[in-house]
Amino acid sequence: MGDQNISIEKDRQQAQVFMKALLADVTALEYLLDNGLIESGIRRIGAEQEMFLVDKMMRPAPVALSVLGETSDERLTTEIGKFNLEANLTPRLLSGQGLSDLEHELHEVYEIVRKAAEIHGAEILLTGILPTLRQSDLTLDNITPKPRYYELNRVIKQLRGGSFFVQIKGLDELQMMHDNVMLEAACTSFQIHLQVGPDEFAKYYNMAQAVSAPVLAVATNSPYLMGRRLWHETRIPFFQHSVDERSDTHQGRNRPTRVSFGDNWIHNSIMEIFHEEIARFRVVLTKQIEEDPMEIIRQGGLPTLDALRLHNGTVWRWNRPCYGVNEGKAHLRIEHRSLPSGPTIIDEMANAAFFFGLMSAMPEEYGEIDKLMSFDDAKYNFFAAARHGLKAQLTWINGRDLPASTLVLEHLLPLAREGLRSAGADTTDSNRYLDIIEERVKGDQTGSFWFLRSLSTMPERSTREIRLRALTENMLEQQQSGIPVHLWALARLNEFDNWSFSFQTVGQFMSTDLFTVRPDDLVDLAASVMGWKHIRHVPVEDDQGQLIGLISHRDLLKLLAQGLINKTSEPLMVKDIMTPSPITVTSDTPTIDALRIMRQMHVGCLPVVENNKLIGIVTAHDFLSLSSEILERQLKETASEKV
Repeated sequence: MGDQNISIEKDRQQAQVFMKALLADVTALEYLLDNGLIESGIRRIGAEQEMFLVDKMMRPAPVALSVLGETSDERLTTEIGKFNLEANLTPRLLSGQGLSDLEHELHEVYEIVRKAAEIHGAEILLTGILPTLRQSDLTLDNITPKPRYYELNRVIKQLRGGSFFVQIKGLDELQMMHDNVMLEAACTSFQIHLQVGPDEFAKYYNMAQAVSAPVLAVATNSPYLMGRRLWHETRIPFFQHSVDERSDTHQGRNRPTRVSFGDNWIHNSIMEIFHEEIARFRVVLTKQIEEDPMEIIRQGGLPTLDALRLHNGTVWRWNRPCYGVNEGKAHLRIEHRSLPSGPTIIDEMANAAFFFGLMSAMPEEYGEIDKLMSFDDAKYNFFAAARHGLKAQLTWINGRDLPASTLVLEHLLPLAREGLRSAGADTTDSNRYLDIIEERVKGDQTGSFWFLRSLSTMPERSTREIRLRALTENMLEQQQSGIPVHLWALARLNEFDNWSFSFQTVGQFMSTDLFTVRPDDLVDLAASVMGWKHIRHVPVEDDQGQLIGLISHRDLLKLLAQGLINKTSEPLMVKDIMTPSPITVTSDTPTIDALRIMRQMHVGCLPVVENNKLIGIVTAHDFLSLSSEILERQLKETASEKV
């Protein structure tokens, strides 16, 4: 959970004071490590559950503060987006029934939030990326109004010196520009924590890096973002873009991003990572630090090291090293951050058990992983797993190449079972969770595979909005049933759902697969595109993607009637006949308003723009198709009621 008591002082002196406190914390932590003042020999686990709030249309519901106002539960807190919440669960021992106790607490907080959200017309959805999310949802209107988030946005933008550019290639391709850090709100995770001793930290941290790939491969749940089928775990590349403060100069020098897997194994101590973070990454958030950590140690106390923890919280490693104080004892832990939220609580617990089991067994089985695997292989594996999920090909110990599914079933699941047994975890719990992993892999159905297969089987004549809402509703329904994802039936369209929700605004049914021309293109090209693609309107864009005009079949008919086509000595260009500055709408324009505009202005097409950039188009043909679908649905509903 991020510290909310953040100073927004912007002067150099404040940053210098904070840096002095940060360096003092480093010195204090080194003293604690050197003098055996960090707890060891204990295996505690913990978790953070992030979640989406959605409304009846399965769209983001920005009511997080209202939901929190319904409960005083201290485990619940805000996230950067008003449609996100986070629950911080109680640390507990891995041994005994620690896993099932963690699951029970997850269900408890889920129900607390669900009941509070219900008061405000919202539901809780556990998913890595909300399928119905739009870029227009990620504005500062939806940022949680707390100093930490405003300051993070200000500083990251200042360091970057411009907008964020996102490019992700998967089955489809996403390219987008965005002007704030609300991209972070598109992703939610289920982060799990494992306490390790200081002397074994390097060995266990490296092992966490090595096992991240196979654990992620079986857990992917975020294959879709803003209308595109991308990576099986799209959160991984997208989150890296969301807080990338590097300027073009820094990117040219290959400076690492704040969201990263890392570049090397560590060799001796947690301090290697903290030294790297302070050396490479500027302080972006500060707060007033009251404590003198060394004085607290001299008095027999334990410092909280707030400056170090705050700075560490602005470097988003997929395996984050952490210092904390719990029940009067200082400890170190590894926060495993790459797992997505969902699809169900039982699936999340299965993923966690798999990770904890491997982390308990592999250091004993293999010793120091950096002697058996190159870091480049571990890093490649991680991104291959994020991209391809269970279909990833992973390079394992001693250079063996194996499909992720084979590696998990034949090698890692037996190790995880032994690891949980040796850690003293309840055998019934261990088997219940790891059996889910086994069946998921054998059935080849992660959350990502379920989503992609469901989407591919839905009829294309329905709008994308309808398909996504149906998928999200089905996801929520099956999630609330508690059935693990490998047993989910594929989502289907419901003919008698509340279809009117799907046509409220232009953005819900506009065409986004666009063909455009530039002003200096030949009119012949525009005419050819219309003929080839059976369309009656072609938007005109400049080289910066700004909409500057529109050319229609009527424009071509006028030329034909005037006998100008192929008759002029100079070739006609698009700019000579286009309609400049056409009437436009936004994706949030109500459908009824768009229809009224087209009637009043006698136009057959409305380009849809955001920030003067073309993002879609609606035509008279779209309204005809929409009317046909509405009429068909009404007739079916009437027939059903008579029966």
